Amino acid sequence: MKTLTLIIVVCLGMLSVAKAQKTDTLKSTTDTTTLKAVADGSSYDHAIVIMEKNEATGTAAEYIWLRKNFPGYKVNGQSLMYHDKKPYDLLRITLADGTRRDFYFDISNFFGKF
Repeated sequence: MKTLTLIIVVCLGMLSVAKAQKTDTLKSTTDTTTLKAVADGSSYDHAIVIMEKNEATGTAAEYIWLRKNFPGYKVNGQSLMYHDKKPYDLLRITLADGTRRDFYFDISNFFGKF
């Protein structure tokens, strides 16, 4: 059952990403992030908190944040991780200049909500 749920989440996320990448005018229903003082996405402790309330807008908000802050990036991978019993998305990207970076997103506000 966990595997099926994960597959559904990944598929919905991929559909959301495709839709978000189709247009730069996509707006989320709420502010896409609430940033801690050091929320640069570099670790679990500095994760970017996504404030969306469902999977579709939450996953799209991650990619909107990346596109806004790192135009021209390419995704190398995305993983669902848990830290202190809290869900996170880890996105591995290559920046436009070729630098590879990992970004942690706190997805606890929307994870598992359809």
